[in-house]
Amino acid sequence: MPGKEGGHAPKSRRASAGPPLQVEFKADRSPVTLADRESERLLRQRLEERFPEHGILGEEYGLTRAEGRLRWLVDPIDGTQSYIRGVPLYGVMLGLVELGAGESGESDPLVGVVHFPALDETLVAWRGGGCWWSRGAGRVRARVSEVARLEDATLLATDPIDLRGPKKQGGYERLKRRVKLERGWGDCYGHALVATGRAEIMLDAALNEWDAAPLIPIVEEAGGRFTDWRGRRTISGGDGFATNGALYEQVLSVLRPATGDRLGDDPASAGRLVTGDPPTR
Repeated sequence: MPGKEGGHAPKSRRASAGPPLQVEFKADRSPVTLADRESERLLRQRLEERFPEHGILGEEYGLTRAEGRLRWLVDPIDGTQSYIRGVPLYGVMLGLVELGAGESGESDPLVGVVHFPALDETLVAWRGGGCWWSRGAGRVRARVSEVARLEDATLLATDPIDLRGPKKQGGYERLKRRVKLERGWGDCYGHALVATGRAEIMLDAALNEWDAAPLIPIVEEAGGRFTDWRGRRTISGGDGFATNGALYEQVLSVLRPATGDRLGDDPASAGRLVTGDPPTR
């Protein structure tokens, strides 16, 4: 993938003997580093060279060629909080969608890539082509686990403390009481663990389109299922969760309160894509 060529994929400086990272904070209090910006510039350059007619939407530099029916979505470092602390569970995310080709005119995700520079792992998936997991020089077909009971499942979450509002916090707590194991291996790494059969459920209480777009092909082609908290297959829901597929309906029923109250209507996430308030990842 573009961010991997020539050794340009970002690697945490805290894990090396280099100087400390220079970290800035955006208006929404999310961190950004020089590596975020350089990574996105490199990805944009490579995409422009190979697909000059395609649109590009990135976290740091916004949208170019809005008229392009095919659009690349770029998250140059997902998990910047991990990156700046030398924790290797961050990734470079790249997705390709076809605008208006999905259900109800939604963007339809076609390709997903997540590269973990510090782990030397990459997941690549495309419609009908499967999900492929590279670790070093080896490559295998990625498959979700076959766990079919919540009581045997491992649950992951990016923001397990507040989960962006009381309704989602309540759903998370109910689900946590049902599963066998709960851990905080979040951001894109948590979804990769589901796609490779190392966990069964990953909750994200707040997602941008560039986060969700690569995950749908990756999880689906590995045999799992990814939707927003309302149960919609969309990159624009403002939140999302991945499962191994066998547990999807069970998870959704636990997250959605028995009264019929819809977790996805929580104001903490419903207005986020309109106001431009992204998660502090």
